[in-house]
Amino acid sequence: MFTAAALIPSPPLLIPELAGGAATETDELRLASKHVAARLGALATRWTAIGVGRTECEIPATAAGTFRGYGADVRVALSPAAAGLDPELPLAALMAGWLRAAAPAETVVDAIIVAEDTSPVYCAELGARLRDRLEADPRPHGVLVVADGARTLTAKAPGSFDERAPEAQAELDRALDSGDAEYLAELDPVVCLDIGIEGRAAWQVLAGLFRGAPSECRTYYRGAPFGVGYHVGMWLP
Repeated sequence: MFTAAALIPSPPLLIPELAGGAATETDELRLASKHVAARLGALATRWTAIGVGRTECEIPATAAGTFRGYGADVRVALSPAAAGLDPELPLAALMAGWLRAAAPAETVVDAIIVAEDTSPVYCAELGARLRDRLEADPRPHGVLVVADGARTLTAKAPGSFDERAPEAQAELDRALDSGDAEYLAELDPVVCLDIGIEGRAAWQVLAGLFRGAPSECRTYYRGAPFGVGYHVGMWLP
């Protein structure tokens, strides 16, 4: 049974050990992300994380990883039974593992990583298939969507400034705030690539998962502290 989708971004600076002197700048974002993870954990302790990477892959709940590649050996696991250490675990899976600590200890996370150039049609199909699979199981399941907005919102942003980005981010914020799955489904992959909306494919899987408007949407954080659009929220079916 599909119970809820939690939406979080993926900046490694959410991890205090990685943030250093910038930790206070991400306090609000960090607290919101932990809060939404705790809410998701209260509804379901079986999660599927959806993120974007270079290639498509599925990661089982037995996986564990480290943020060593981002500056500190902070280790995370996708379940209590995770064994071994995968140094190549994608960032979205690492973030899911880190946020699992805000949920009940028995929480387990499987991760689906979609390639950044995945077509909108395939994303919609993937979301629909995931919904069918979750609904076929009588146990409650949650979905954790790990996705970032435009990375070109200011001159100091990772992708520098793109004059199209502020308006595009404002429209994306509106859609995420209101549960406008139809808008997300119609995001243009080429435009998103140009202005650095790296979470496009994950949000289009989310749109396919819901097959229409959610019954309730709540936003816990919206901002761009480093020139990148970040959103924390929850959608209920």
